Amino acid sequence: MAMERQLSSPSAAGVGLLGAGVVGSQVARVLVQPDTDFRHLLSLNGILVRDKSRPRDGVPSDLITTDPERVLGDDRNDIIVEVMGGEEPAHSYMAAALKAGKHVVTANKEVLAKYGDELTNLAAENGVTLSYEASVGGGIPVLAVIQDSLRANRIESIRAIINGTTNFVLSSMEESGSSFEDALAEAQSLGYAEADPTADVDAHDAVYKLSILTRLAFGASVNPEAIHREGIRHIGAKDLRYAGALGFTIKLLAIARSDANGVRCRVHPALVPVEVPMANVNGVLNAVELNGDLLGPLWLQGRGAGAGPTASAVMGDVLRIAKTMFTQSGKGQSTNNGSSTREIEPDVIDMDDLRVRYYVRLAAIDKFGVLAKVASVFGDAQISIASVLQFDSDDERGLADLVIMTHPSREANMQEAAMRLRQLDVVASLENLIRVEDYDEV
Repeated sequence: MAMERQLSSPSAAGVGLLGAGVVGSQVARVLVQPDTDFRHLLSLNGILVRDKSRPRDGVPSDLITTDPERVLGDDRNDIIVEVMGGEEPAHSYMAAALKAGKHVVTANKEVLAKYGDELTNLAAENGVTLSYEASVGGGIPVLAVIQDSLRANRIESIRAIINGTTNFVLSSMEESGSSFEDALAEAQSLGYAEADPTADVDAHDAVYKLSILTRLAFGASVNPEAIHREGIRHIGAKDLRYAGALGFTIKLLAIARSDANGVRCRVHPALVPVEVPMANVNGVLNAVELNGDLLGPLWLQGRGAGAGPTASAVMGDVLRIAKTMFTQSGKGQSTNNGSSTREIEPDVIDMDDLRVRYYVRLAAIDKFGVLAKVASVFGDAQISIASVLQFDSDDERGLADLVIMTHPSREANMQEAAMRLRQLDVVASLENLIRVEDYDEV
């Protein structure tokens, strides 16, 4: 049964904060800052942390606790802000808050990707709001745009750079010619990458975010494990150099596209033509391109990570809820508390029938007859070759780099060809296989 939650105070909405790390501390500082225009709307009542002894500049020590009940069970708190990260106990705390009739604001893409439907239903059942603008794109208001500004549109496609770490690494490799390992070490030294970068460089983070975007844009509940995922560990400096010679750069893209058969979601490195805007999104910037049936393409770009942008998105959600509580006596749903306006949930379709162009890099034995054998493999797989270029040679080993660009081909056929290429006696190794994202298609 839906509940109508009243303000805990006649003058301010009570806020409980779960987590006071880099982002949580920034949110706390904003909430207690005395000279903001919205200070009278909000009252921070408690901050849950794991370690009380850790120094947190500008965060009121008298509000800090290690007891979750002091935040979740405090009747003064109308809004629970979760910025602790990780799957548990964050998921359990959010579920408990929603069941207690408290609004929840979170930046936790992993929990939303895995439990989004459950939490959304809990919010609806209890007449409260689940808001998560900060979970995708940092300070870029992409979720609000999908749910508000594009409400009259049927979203047809999403194409995005939504992981700042991988974008920085690829940009650095392209600019300096450095290896993946060196570029990653630079990102870690600058604080752009974690000590354990797995979530970023193996594309788990981007998959979680794409799952959230897909739920909102297409009404499709996509388990993160169902999204095709490839990270950037296999991208070499050679690939970026060769791609540049062919008129492309390489970006880790998150792509979801809807058609009559359903929605296909994929996250992987892609060759992007250098003349399109996405090719020029460098460093830690994020960008999201949405295509609506009425509006056409819409481009959003900004800082996708960091304490400032994430806190900005979190506070935007908090203030939206607080103002709604004051104007509607606790009723009203957040712009992020639901999915698309489509009545029927579309099917999620696999990669087999995807048709794109491919970049294939082979280390081939430098001798007569190699091209004929390679071409035979592509021909047998019904793949048409657009061009073959020879780049660097290794005279000592008798090898040469061959880069093959195909015409649009079926994914299943390309994977079959890749398997056979690895078995050819004239191919020392299939060094890389990268899809091309063409921009003459939506």
